[in-house]
Amino acid sequence: MGEREFADVLRAAIQARGLGLERIRERLLVQGVSVSMATLSYWQSGRSRPERRGSLAAIAVLEEVLEVPAGTLSASLGPPRPRGRWLSTVPDRPDVAAYWPRPDAVESAVSEVDIHWDERLTRISQHDRVSIGADRGEHSYHSRQVLRAEADGPDRWVVIMHLDEHDRPLPVIRPLRHCSLGRTVRRPADGLLVAELLFDRPLRKGETIITEHELVNVAPYPPATNYERKFRLPVREFVLEVCFDPDVLPATCTAFSQLDDGAEQARAVDVASEVHVVVLNFGPGRLGFRWAWV
Repeated sequence: MGEREFADVLRAAIQARGLGLERIRERLLVQGVSVSMATLSYWQSGRSRPERRGSLAAIAVLEEVLEVPAGTLSASLGPPRPRGRWLSTVPDRPDVAAYWPRPDAVESAVSEVDIHWDERLTRISQHDRVSIGADRGEHSYHSRQVLRAEADGPDRWVVIMHLDEHDRPLPVIRPLRHCSLGRTVRRPADGLLVAELLFDRPLRKGETIITEHELVNVAPYPPATNYERKFRLPVREFVLEVCFDPDVLPATCTAFSQLDDGAEQARAVDVASEVHVVVLNFGPGRLGFRWAWV
């Protein structure tokens, strides 16, 4: 049993109940369960299945909404899908839009690119460097990834970028090392950019690759008050640098992190022209800096 069986059972239950996905989502919300339209669509099509703790908890409520016997849907899931050596330590993988402020918009944009290799790439190392200008705007982001293939075939890395200010131009993405630009989805009204970075060639199982890319904003630059990286799968090492103009420093700066559904942890850091944080074996979750100007 697995994705296909669950999708078949769910689709049959939805058809028998005679409810559209929007009505199902609304009835779940009434009972305190939030599942996006895109997620429900992915589940019934077989594109994905519930595996995260929150998603699995929603299945019992979904069975009530669809008026099927308790356990009908959960029994069709079968055992968790096998993963690579590192990914197998994450039994509850968050959805691709986890930790984003508007999951529906992210899932809609991501549906236009190919992410099926995502869970076959182990995140060995990630290094982000964010450059903030004297105008207190976000000028650019440089990112370096070290990835390992856990199966034959991975040939791309998908980048998701969100701007809090939706009235600003979306950044330009520039592949720098061992990758080229594939399909790009730009949603200015949602402040979203999703892009495929295609590797020089498909990887064989066990192979590693180092890629680099940057995102460059254009004037008027979006105001900078925070930066965070979201990890739906764990990373062995993550380094985050935020570089400020030496003559224009924030008044305060805070490092924060949150593991999956846990509470946010935050600590004040000394303000300087460069601040950084290093974490090992982090995720799923999110980590970043936020700062305040005078």
